[in-house]
Amino acid sequence: MATPPFTQSFVDKQACPPGKRKVNLQDTQVPGLMLELRASGGRTYYVRYTDDRGKRYQHKLGDATLIKLSQARQKAQEVKSKVVMGENPAEDKRIARQVPTLEVFIQQRYLPFVKMYKRSWSTDECLLRNHVSPYLGHLPLDRITKAAMVEVIHQHRASHKPASTNRVLILVRYLYNLAMEWDIPGVTQNPTKGIPQFQENNRRERYLNAGEAQALFQAIDTSPNPLLGPIVAMLLLTGARRGEVLKARWEDIHWEQKRWRIPLPKTGEARHVPLSEQALGLLASRREVTDSDWIFANPKSGKPFISVFHSWDSARQRAGLPDLRLHDLRHSFASFLINAGRSLYEVQKLLGHTQVTTTQRYAHLSNATLLHASNEVGTLLSQQMTPTAMTLHKTPIGVPITATQAMTG
Repeated sequence: MATPPFTQSFVDKQACPPGKRKVNLQDTQVPGLMLELRASGGRTYYVRYTDDRGKRYQHKLGDATLIKLSQARQKAQEVKSKVVMGENPAEDKRIARQVPTLEVFIQQRYLPFVKMYKRSWSTDECLLRNHVSPYLGHLPLDRITKAAMVEVIHQHRASHKPASTNRVLILVRYLYNLAMEWDIPGVTQNPTKGIPQFQENNRRERYLNAGEAQALFQAIDTSPNPLLGPIVAMLLLTGARRGEVLKARWEDIHWEQKRWRIPLPKTGEARHVPLSEQALGLLASRREVTDSDWIFANPKSGKPFISVFHSWDSARQRAGLPDLRLHDLRHSFASFLINAGRSLYEVQKLLGHTQVTTTQRYAHLSNATLLHASNEVGTLLSQQMTPTAMTLHKTPIGVPITATQAMTG
């Protein structure tokens, strides 16, 4: 028997016949619109359609007890219109079910990936766990909007400095770039795109001067840790990172080439550090007193130090330098190079930076160096200029112009 035309009253009265698990009723006004009646009492609207490849689909529109017939017809027409335009709502819905939440993506894809190459992966895990996942972790990747990301970033900025907040923003941006590169279902755009970084006015720059270096080594001489002095000297002589020095091995020292091969630096690629005569002398003295595989092995364990903070902290306090960090020795190495007239390119290579923009933070010349450079220009030009050129309004260079002279010309 043919189904009567759908009306709201007709739909409200329908129920699944006894003995049937479910039945489908077809709407005559909107082709493809279907009402499914189930023995359980459930009632659902669906729309059937065929895509441009001839494959048939059934797309759920909603619970018939919650939406009206008119709404179901409107939604069915919208679906059919999308199909005409080449879209496939049912396929889109299937893909949407495959989109992982941010937390699932972090745990199952992102962290396993960065653990393979990124030595600081635990920092990423900490930032995501504490500052991103509590707010966005439950959402599918494709449901995290730019507005939601901005809210998280600004909440973080309310209690953190600009550089710290920028690290969170950069991390999430990288995470989404990977998701798109890996063709994670549903991820077609990066919600961090267009969100500017905060201006970093809290970047800490600390450099040793000659007097401070002398005070530091005098304090280190009284340290109960006999290797603190050689470790600090190696940091200052090479500009290497703390972990690179603590884990340095004899097999990576190439004496004839006067270079030190660092196999696992921060960048993930081996790099070579030139060794000065002073650095080679330091290493030679260490070679005479140790048979360990590591250059600065802990005398008690024969293994690399995990940390030298306690002995370092005691020494810097005695030297009157409580704010000096071990990493500032790397800054100081760069500063010494710049003030000695070395180029940023040379400093970049010696520090192992992949981008010169990273090196520029170390390019702080001392005032004496700048004044010396300026005087060199003045001396050179004064030899070329005529006496007339060396005067301004008949006032020799270096003699102040009075207010009257400036006004009268």
